[in-house]
Amino acid sequence: MRPSLSSHFPSPGLGNHLPASTSWRFQTRLWGSPLPLQDQFDNLEKHTQWGIDILEKYIKFVKERTEIELSYAKQLRNLAKKYQPKKNSKEEEEYRYTACKAFLSTLNEMNDYAGQHEVISENMTSNITVELARYVQELKQERKSYFHDGRKAQQHIEICWKQLESSKRRFERDCKEADRAQQYFEKMDADINVTKADVEKARQQAQVRHQMAEDSKADYSSILQKFNHEQHEYYHTHIPNIFQKIQEMEERRIVRIGESMKTYAEVDRQVIPIIGKCLDEIVKAAESIDQKNDSQLVIEAYKSGFEPPGDIEFEDYTQPMKRTVSDNSLSNSREGKSELKFGGKSKGKLWPFIKKNKGATPEDFSNLPPEQRRKKLQQKVDELNKEIQKEMDQRDAITKMKDVYLKNPQMGDPASLDHKLAEVSQNIEKLRLEAQKFECCWAVAIVAVWFHFLSSPDGSYTEEQSQEGEVKVLATDFDDEFDEEEPLPAIGTCKALYTFEGQNEGTVSVVEGETLYVIEEDKGDGWTRIRRNEDEEGYVPTSYVEVYLDKNAKGAKTYI
Repeated sequence: MRPSLSSHFPSPGLGNHLPASTSWRFQTRLWGSPLPLQDQFDNLEKHTQWGIDILEKYIKFVKERTEIELSYAKQLRNLAKKYQPKKNSKEEEEYRYTACKAFLSTLNEMNDYAGQHEVISENMTSNITVELARYVQELKQERKSYFHDGRKAQQHIEICWKQLESSKRRFERDCKEADRAQQYFEKMDADINVTKADVEKARQQAQVRHQMAEDSKADYSSILQKFNHEQHEYYHTHIPNIFQKIQEMEERRIVRIGESMKTYAEVDRQVIPIIGKCLDEIVKAAESIDQKNDSQLVIEAYKSGFEPPGDIEFEDYTQPMKRTVSDNSLSNSREGKSELKFGGKSKGKLWPFIKKNKGATPEDFSNLPPEQRRKKLQQKVDELNKEIQKEMDQRDAITKMKDVYLKNPQMGDPASLDHKLAEVSQNIEKLRLEAQKFECCWAVAIVAVWFHFLSSPDGSYTEEQSQEGEVKVLATDFDDEFDEEEPLPAIGTCKALYTFEGQNEGTVSVVEGETLYVIEEDKGDGWTRIRRNEDEEGYVPTSYVEVYLDKNAKGAKTYI
């Protein structure tokens, strides 16, 4: 039997028909050059398969990296979304502060940051994973073709070898048969007892066998020459060419995986400037935080419009005091010192630290201080105006659609939109009425704020003051209102503690130490009506005068 081709020729019995100088050891040169790897066909097949496995492993690595990038980007986006302020919520109002704005900017930049990781995943998928996957398929086909050609050449040389072995065995057999026939002839020729005919027959048989041996020899020689030629072509032409192509294929694979690794790095490098810009914007947002501005916003958000209350006067109970008849009037001392009201039914001042009722918030925010109420009403009006504009846009859209239906009846029935149009119009009318209501409340709140700052120079402020003051300031003319009535009788006197310049309509100026008549006491709005003479009367701040009411006085008129 012929040894395996992986052991290769020469074969036993034929002699070494290859040059003696030929060596099968590995040489540092091309795979197909004489003869470095021709005896390693099976090992090369395993090596090239290993190279494809390495390439597929790298593709799998990049694919998993892209999945990680996508997952990371998704988690970043969900994180940014989670901490985004909710629309129309208290959180949205909080983002007026610079620190919150910086945080919001950070969330937005995190979205862009996540986007860059999505870009990494997308570019790695398109430039590496997809391209290498296509290249691997081409590589497998190319490798299959080369090794198919190699196997085909190997099978051909094996067939030639079998033909050579067959011709050699036939030649050997014929030679042995010719020798035996020759010996038998010589034996028959030497034997005197054998007839001449038998000798002649033996001689002819020996000649036939000898001719057959000669023919086998010629055939064997021809097949041997052909085999040597085919073997030379196999080891010096066919296999070197195939191995050279396999080497080029393998080197392209190595270059390709190196280029893919460079692309892998470049994809990351390309997004570094944008990621750096995102981080710069976060730093910029952090540097824009202004603690002074945030502090001022706190003031604007929570200032009530109240000014600090005045000093509490000392009440000396060791001296006789003249108390006021009215529970709403100030208690005073004869020495000219202003006293605070007291008694079970007296209405105290609204101090900033006094807890307010935590009941349901009125629709018009009347429970809030003037400045906060004004802001809330302004915000409500703005929201209603936005809703009105939204409904108007919807009405315009329906109207345009109806016009289209009128011009093109095949597109739809115009009458089908009448109900929706009427419904939207009703919504607009309701929103407008509601907006007008809040605009009126807002106007009243503006007047209340203005009235408060004019009527509370010492900082005192009561709940009745904010409500009754609104009504009183809305009157067109204080003097005209009272000119139509009979002069009110004096119910007491008062002494001016401070000078007051009555520059507003309905007020009267007084000088410190001046004594005047009281014709209407303070009803909780912070004003006392006084008269200097029959022709001059008006209002002065209660805190500017010390009142002495006459207990027997009658006819005092009270406005509610």
